Amino acid sequence: MIVCIAEKPSVAKDIARIIGATASRDGYMEGNGYQVTWTFGHLCELKMPEDYTPMWKAWSLTALPMIPPRFGIRLKDDEGIKKQFAVIERLMQAADGIINCGDAGQEGELIQRWVMQKAGATCPVQRLWISSMTDEAIREGFATLKDQSNYQSLYMAGLSRAVGDWLLGINCTRLYTIKYGQNRQVLSIGRVQTPTLALIVNRQKEIDNFKPEPYWVLATVYRDTTFTATKGRFTSKEEGEQAFKTIEGKPFTITQVEKKNGKETPPSLYDLTSLQVDCNKKFGFSAETTLNIIQQLYEQKLTTYPRVDTTFLPDDVYAKCPQTMNGLFQVKHAGTAPYADLVRPLGGKPLPKSKKVFDSSKVTDHHAIIPTGMIPSALTDMQRKVFDLVARRFIAAFYPDCKYAQTTVLGVVGVDSSDAIEFKVTGRTILDPGWRAVYASVGSSSAATDEDEKKPDEEERTLPAFEKGESGPHQPTLTEKMTTPPPYYTEATLLRAMETAGKLVEDEELRRAMKENGIGRPSTRAAIIETLFKRRYIRKERKRLVATPTGIELIDLIREDLLKSCELTGIWEKKLRDIEAQKYDAQQFISELKTQVTTIVHDVISDPTNRRVTVLPEEAEKKKKAK
Repeated sequence: MIVCIAEKPSVAKDIARIIGATASRDGYMEGNGYQVTWTFGHLCELKMPEDYTPMWKAWSLTALPMIPPRFGIRLKDDEGIKKQFAVIERLMQAADGIINCGDAGQEGELIQRWVMQKAGATCPVQRLWISSMTDEAIREGFATLKDQSNYQSLYMAGLSRAVGDWLLGINCTRLYTIKYGQNRQVLSIGRVQTPTLALIVNRQKEIDNFKPEPYWVLATVYRDTTFTATKGRFTSKEEGEQAFKTIEGKPFTITQVEKKNGKETPPSLYDLTSLQVDCNKKFGFSAETTLNIIQQLYEQKLTTYPRVDTTFLPDDVYAKCPQTMNGLFQVKHAGTAPYADLVRPLGGKPLPKSKKVFDSSKVTDHHAIIPTGMIPSALTDMQRKVFDLVARRFIAAFYPDCKYAQTTVLGVVGVDSSDAIEFKVTGRTILDPGWRAVYASVGSSSAATDEDEKKPDEEERTLPAFEKGESGPHQPTLTEKMTTPPPYYTEATLLRAMETAGKLVEDEELRRAMKENGIGRPSTRAAIIETLFKRRYIRKERKRLVATPTGIELIDLIREDLLKSCELTGIWEKKLRDIEAQKYDAQQFISELKTQVTTIVHDVISDPTNRRVTVLPEEAEKKKKAK
């Protein structure tokens, strides 16, 4: 008998139906030589300190650092989990073979490997590796099963991540709680959590310490068009007024009219982070909400695997795209076909194959998030919104570039004098909307992600027909403005900062390159942000993420750069990716982390200052109950 193990009951039922295991049993399905069972996500976890020795149960500085000679796993303490595991254990110990049908990613690999280890499975194991849950994808996956050994590096990366989080999280949380929380308030420290909190705290300090300064902008209106001085802002009113007097009453002369045509390529397909960013900006969805919704759409077979960090498709997906497009053509919401008119122009001819969409060298385990071509029904409003983003982004990828004409006009006042002042205005006219037509019915704001937002001088506006040498009267203005602080993080901008290790990066190509050193994985960033809310280190004010006094105090307490530096944490993330790619040794990663944790423990224990974090009464009560 071959035992298949999936990550959720709903996924197991789909797999069982395809392979003919149609008889329902307690905790599994059976038939056609298969038994199909399931987990509920993580059934197992790394052992807690007290599982290794009773001495580690009490929180004590003398017990730190806690470094087990060998890490072990245990079942989670839950009756439902114990019952299901008993079924899995019985099936696996009698199995002739096992097929790991867990989610095709690092976490999915870890979940099922731990279950197999705990169950004492000794038979051969194969891996089902699929990017969508359609019947066709499941059949193809079973026709191309791989040996489990092909995914050993994926497991080692997941195991290294879990062990690393244990070593740093448990040791440093106890260390800081005892030393600085007076052993009354838990001070949670995490490998990704703490650098993320530091991003928010540091930004908030910039805002709090910001002192607005006045500046003056010189502009003038000529032929109902506002031109701005190219010199930029004036830092003193006197300087601005002097410039104003220089041009007042003198004619304005057009010195240059430059017209050039440009193209704007379609936006990249979605990876998880860019989808979470757009959903937060457009709908106010939290990162966790978006992840849950796109996971639901995946399990309903409507979109492909969601926990991805690439925006490309492999070349072999191209042949399936017309079928996907046909499925979108048939979609109906409330009696209307939202994509029919958008897909129709693409019909009757081969779809374009752009290197910006199809590039197998940019895809490892999974490709960008796209629709599967299955027709949705009975979607919730939130599901429909997320599906619509994914569908339109996919359709737009096959549309032509948006073509525009950009006109830059320069003018000058005092053309023959040494104190002449130059002015500039830029206008853009859309000649052919191209891919932007896909978003015309939903508003232009849905067409672009944050990296595509226009700067003020790139607004789509048509300028009058100016001619070089023309001249006439104008109305100058000198406007006082104030410098503004950097904006608070939103979930959208925080996700981008995590992706680029805290660097402000607008260029899409550079952002892709920096993903290697981002902090957290696309699938875990939402949970990290939620943890900061639960720990009451941050709160939300409308869309703004604001650090609480406790969050600020915690970051102020931490002097060890290793714990709060995004760049250092990004280096760890790069090593974990290299473990998965077999470019770095997992044992070396763990060994380095053990040394680093030992150093942190020694430095904090040796701290002679009397630093403390303010203890909140309810937190002290929680700590007492936890013990």
